[in-house]
Amino acid sequence: QSQRSHTMSQRFAVGRHSARILIFSSVACYLPNISLGFSASALTQRIPVLSTISRISTSGPARYFHFLPHQTPMRRHLRASLQHSRGSHKVATNAPEVQEKQVEIVDLPSNEKSQNLVKIRHSLAHVMAMAVQRLHKDAQVTIGPWIDNGFYYDFDLKGKTFEESDLKSIKKEMIKIINRNIPIRREVVSREEAFSRIQKLNEPYKLELLDAIPKGEDISIYHIGSDWWDLCAGPHVESTGALRADAFDLTRVSGAYWRGDESRAMLQRVYGTAWETPEQLAYHRHLVAEAHRRDHRRLGKELDLFSIQEDAGGGLVLWHPKGGRMRHVIESFWKNLHISRGYELVYSPHIANARLWHTSGHYDFYQESMFDRMKVEEELYQIKPMNCPFHVLMFRDSQRSYRSLPYRWAELGTVYRYERSGTLSGLFRVRGFTQDDAHIFCRPEQVADEISRILDLTEEVLSKFGFTKYQINLSTRPDKSIGSDHVWDLATGALVTALKRKGWDFVTDEGGGAFYGPKIDLKIQDALGRYWQCSTIQCDFNLPERFDLTYVAPDGSRQRPIMIHRAIFGSIERFFGILVENYAGDFPLWLAPEQLRLVPVNDAHLPYCRQVAEELGAAGVRVGVEESGASLGKMVRKAETDKVPLVGVVGRAEEAAQ
Repeated sequence: QSQRSHTMSQRFAVGRHSARILIFSSVACYLPNISLGFSASALTQRIPVLSTISRISTSGPARYFHFLPHQTPMRRHLRASLQHSRGSHKVATNAPEVQEKQVEIVDLPSNEKSQNLVKIRHSLAHVMAMAVQRLHKDAQVTIGPWIDNGFYYDFDLKGKTFEESDLKSIKKEMIKIINRNIPIRREVVSREEAFSRIQKLNEPYKLELLDAIPKGEDISIYHIGSDWWDLCAGPHVESTGALRADAFDLTRVSGAYWRGDESRAMLQRVYGTAWETPEQLAYHRHLVAEAHRRDHRRLGKELDLFSIQEDAGGGLVLWHPKGGRMRHVIESFWKNLHISRGYELVYSPHIANARLWHTSGHYDFYQESMFDRMKVEEELYQIKPMNCPFHVLMFRDSQRSYRSLPYRWAELGTVYRYERSGTLSGLFRVRGFTQDDAHIFCRPEQVADEISRILDLTEEVLSKFGFTKYQINLSTRPDKSIGSDHVWDLATGALVTALKRKGWDFVTDEGGGAFYGPKIDLKIQDALGRYWQCSTIQCDFNLPERFDLTYVAPDGSRQRPIMIHRAIFGSIERFFGILVENYAGDFPLWLAPEQLRLVPVNDAHLPYCRQVAEELGAAGVRVGVEESGASLGKMVRKAETDKVPLVGVVGRAEEAAQ
């Protein structure tokens, strides 16, 4: 492969696969990433019309099908059509040379790894607040923290609002402050002195923040010169001149309730991004633009994969036929793999008697995230927010022996959780979603081996979809917990042992576990370097206790099993959204909703296209036939914009040769 291909595949972590050409007599087309799907040999053996496959080198998953035999009428026709539909694009006999602007790849620092970056972002938040109060004399300040990629500050404008156009004037004023190289100075004052100064400035929000500082802690004020100060714990740079005017930008404005309370004042929030160098800012902008191009909400509509419609209800996903095909492929892969790895598939209802959720503790702990109960024949029923209590009831339904353990039960179970409408976001935050749930019931001495099996399966599943880089957290016992020291030490040790067996690096979050057991959280890295929380492995001592689960031990005594909760995707909906953005809708062949589109040169060849489509469909290939009757160039271009991996152009020669 070319150096450019190597660079691009490293950048976007999609993987490097040599393409293949699939020949329809005199018409050829790409099969990018065929190694991820069905084999080429299987195709040609089962479908005689697919006569020849040969390897080429390509610089990317292009969709320009110009590998036709030289000087054939079909080639000349297709070349002319493509040139007409694509303007200046020139068809070549070799792999296409795509000229595109190269973006310098920059290693972007993070707040966790760069204290200097934290100081820059925090100081810019203060400079922005100073600039806003210079431009808007009646603006009151609230809080201005650093965040991932930048900073924000909330302002009370007394009923006024910021517009996007205001960002330009605010930034201009900030640059003036930066260019003056004003010293930034820390001052520690008494609570009384701070109260007096804040009252003089008429900053009621700062008084509320002052009251929230625990007694005995230092109360610090940061001054920018002698003109402006803020109640703040720091840290900050030494002067505004340490901030680079060419390494920050203001990005957007939004509304935000004070303290996140809908009953409090609506504030105006201004977001900014800040970096150590202009090169970092440029690369960040590139990633933001790329993320917008990959937005699953936009691509979901353009590719007709799914929709969320108010007529059905916010946060409830409608899977369209193309999205449904993909979901079927994902679920079939998941089910078949689990069965082959020793799991049994189970199914549970969507509602249950409200008593079940009281027994499980979900009603006490998750009531705010549960939909209202419904009355059925004078009894209360609850739509399920979780699958696990049903699996617990299945275990309790029979007497269990140590000889039969472990039980591995898996379910693609749809659950429903209440989310405020303002928090809903495409497929990433919904009200109804399908968890790839599994629960393992085992003896204490089996925990380490079961965790290892889960980690192996997790890696196998995620790598199938192209995710091979992870961030892993191990969360240990919190101050408030149930279970003995012995069982906590055993479970935590089992998680550590399994992670070390895999050779995976992990970060320990001391005291970050749930009250009922330690856990492993795994984040996957996508093509843009973003990390997404997906997989969770959770030991649970609570539900076996609440439901009095037991098994008969070798000595005849009744012992309590350990329950392991486990999800790999997290939810089908959220994982699907991540997939769409990771591949920018350009899915590998095995996963694509439409793997092949047959394009007739004219309507006379439609019957033959339908015949071929029927043969391929019977072999399990997802095939579409272009029946619009548009020009050949437009039909090929439409297949390209629809991101169909394979296109077969069918004309007189192809039909005659069968």
